Amino acid sequence: MSPTLLLAVVLGYFALLLGVAWATSRHADNESFFVGNRRSAWPLVAFGMVGTSLSGVTFVSVPGAVGTSGFTYLQIVAGQALGYAVVAFVLMPLYHRLGVSSIYGVLGARLGASAHRTGAAFFLLSRTLGATARLYLVIEVLQLSVLDALGVPLALTAAAIVVLILLYTFEGGVRTIVWTDTLQTATMLAGLALCTAMLLARLDLGAFDALAAMRAQGLARLVGTDPQRADFFVKQLTAGVFIAIAMTGLDQEMMQKSISIGALRDAQKNLIVLAAVMLAVVTLFVYLGGLLHLAAPALGVTARGDRLFPALVVQALAPAVQLLFVLALVSALFPSADGALTALTSSFCLDLLGLPQRRGWSERRQRRVRQAVHLAFALAFYLLVLGFAALADPNMIWLILRVAAYTYGPLLGLFAFALVARRPLAGPWVPVVALAAPLVCGWIDLNQARLFGAWRIGLELLAVNGALTFAGLWLIARSQGAAASRSALE
Repeated sequence: MSPTLLLAVVLGYFALLLGVAWATSRHADNESFFVGNRRSAWPLVAFGMVGTSLSGVTFVSVPGAVGTSGFTYLQIVAGQALGYAVVAFVLMPLYHRLGVSSIYGVLGARLGASAHRTGAAFFLLSRTLGATARLYLVIEVLQLSVLDALGVPLALTAAAIVVLILLYTFEGGVRTIVWTDTLQTATMLAGLALCTAMLLARLDLGAFDALAAMRAQGLARLVGTDPQRADFFVKQLTAGVFIAIAMTGLDQEMMQKSISIGALRDAQKNLIVLAAVMLAVVTLFVYLGGLLHLAAPALGVTARGDRLFPALVVQALAPAVQLLFVLALVSALFPSADGALTALTSSFCLDLLGLPQRRGWSERRQRRVRQAVHLAFALAFYLLVLGFAALADPNMIWLILRVAAYTYGPLLGLFAFALVARRPLAGPWVPVVALAAPLVCGWIDLNQARLFGAWRIGLELLAVNGALTFAGLWLIARSQGAAASRSALE
């Protein structure tokens, strides 16, 4: 299929998104932007959150990684299902009871203003890096699949896509993305299913015959059995639990949609349905990865990693599959990027600027400030995408999860301590602990061979980071409690 026709289809899809955004953002106010007026329907939120959780990285990077890691990524996803249950029945009741618009308000209520700002700052760092890494990967694939042939530079592609995301999230915020994410998730999943079916037809194999062929070639390895390796099933299952808690339950982007649901029970249903659908969908993704690795040698495709899927589609499959792939990829891109841009704006305004409680600030002034912050984050997205283009890591999914182990770890420790804390923490020590914990983890990571021999810490480094943060906060609380007791006695 010609690149010009593919580009026309993509632009038509963008026009559809802008139409949905226009329809849903009319008469929107700041509360609509931040929490959707707390009137979102939970089935829509659950379905849209599938797309947010998966993103273009899952669409391209998970199938591409099957050649080196088999189906072992499903160990992480199984752990995530357990983690979603913790979010639903431990964190969601807390968020609803306190009625927060930003989940980091919980830290302020339980631990004080310093913890509130620290949690928000780590979210801003975590989500900005994660969202732009995902955005870069999809932009790169679109570039290779469509736009290089038209002579369009990557910098222009990135600018155009960031502007389009900005346009349809600028007014409606959460109220808009609940609907646009639903549309995009449906398109992505339809493309995934059809690409899988067409690839099976091209290989002339039944679904179970293809699975048998994957097993014969060692592509379907599901369980890591070596305790010393990073993919050992206990390590990855544990990592999955903490990844779900940290990257969903402690992430304003994900929780912003859940707290836009009015009733707690419905918000909990949303998360349980999300867990079940995610497990099914990622299973299909790794199965597709096995098909890609079976087909690549027969079709003369030599690309590996993140470039395997797009290269095979462009070089060896029919134009109809190319169209499906591009539409599905674009649909995988936006639920992650639009929600991130909205959540980052919300967290910055609510947690760091104190909107909407600013005294003397009219709704109009707050709106202008919110829009300026939105524009600033869009510019940051663009610059970081160009930075990731210079880095060009071949397996972005593992890079993103590794970075998350450092940036979400302090959030994990902060929220865990907030659940058991009896009094706020005074002084500047909370940010010091939150910064020290990932630095210690970095030292441990760099010296694993010397410290542990053949044993390797994998993605469970996230839990270690959280535990170090918790321990540091506990020491602060104990010290301040002892000081308060001495003062009372005197």
